[in-house]
Amino acid sequence: MRSLTGIFLDTGRLEEIQKYHALGIIRGVTTNPTILAKEGVRGGWPGIEERCRHIAKLVEPLPVSVEVTTNDQDGMLEQAQRFVSWAPNINVKIPIHDVGGGTENLRLVHELETRHDIRVNVTAMMSAQQCLLAAMAGATYVSLFGGRVNNMGYNACQEIRRLRSLLDAFGSPAKIIVGSTREILNIVEWFEAGADIVTAVPALVEGMLVHPYSKETVRQFLRDAAKLEQVEAHRQPERLSEQGPRLARVPA
Repeated sequence: MRSLTGIFLDTGRLEEIQKYHALGIIRGVTTNPTILAKEGVRGGWPGIEERCRHIAKLVEPLPVSVEVTTNDQDGMLEQAQRFVSWAPNINVKIPIHDVGGGTENLRLVHELETRHDIRVNVTAMMSAQQCLLAAMAGATYVSLFGGRVNNMGYNACQEIRRLRSLLDAFGSPAKIIVGSTREILNIVEWFEAGADIVTAVPALVEGMLVHPYSKETVRQFLRDAAKLEQVEAHRQPERLSEQGPRLARVPA
C-alpha cells in the first residue's frame, strides 16, 4: 500500500507554524512571495532570508518549500542556490513555465536536480500532463493546483487519479502535492484520489479538527460530570451520619 506524506502548512507566519508543528500533524511547510508579503515580511532579501531560516529551523527536518521571485533563468538558478544555503531542509519552488510558456523552466528543473543536487517543487500546474513532464524531468515534488482546476470547471480528483496512475506506471518517485485548497473537504478527497501531500492554510486545518457536535458532546460530558460531583457531595454527610460517632479506644 502506498504511504502518504501528509499536510504541508501553507503559511509564513511563525506562530502558526509553531502551533501546528507542536501538534505533530504537519509534514512540511510551503510558502511564496505573496504569502510572505501578506504576513508582513519586510526588508527585501535580508527579511526573506531571516524568515525562511527561522521557519526551516522550527520544523527541521521537515521540508520547507520556498518559491523563486523571478522567471529569469540565471536569476532562478542564483536564487535556488541561495535558498538551499539557508538550511538543509529547504527545497525550491519553480513554476512549470514562464508567463509566455516555453521549455526553459523545465530545463532548469532538470539541471537543479541532476547537476546541483537541489530538490525542486515544480509549481503552478493545472493538469496531469504538466505534472508528468515535471516528474520525468526529475522534480522531487510536482504541484497540481487543485482549487484552480475546480474553478476552471474541471474535477481535480480526476486529474489527481490520472496523475497517480501515470507516475505509478512509470515508477516515478516524484511526490504529488495538491494545493490551492479551498475547502476542508478537498483535503480528504484529494488524499483519497492519490495525492501524497495536500497544502492547507491554518484555518482549514482548524476546520478539520473542530466540529460543532464534538463541542456539544464535550459540554454534555462536563454537565453530567458536574451532576455526579453534586450527588457525591450531598451523599458524603449522609454516610458520616449513618456511621455514627466512633468511640475512642480505651488503652488497656
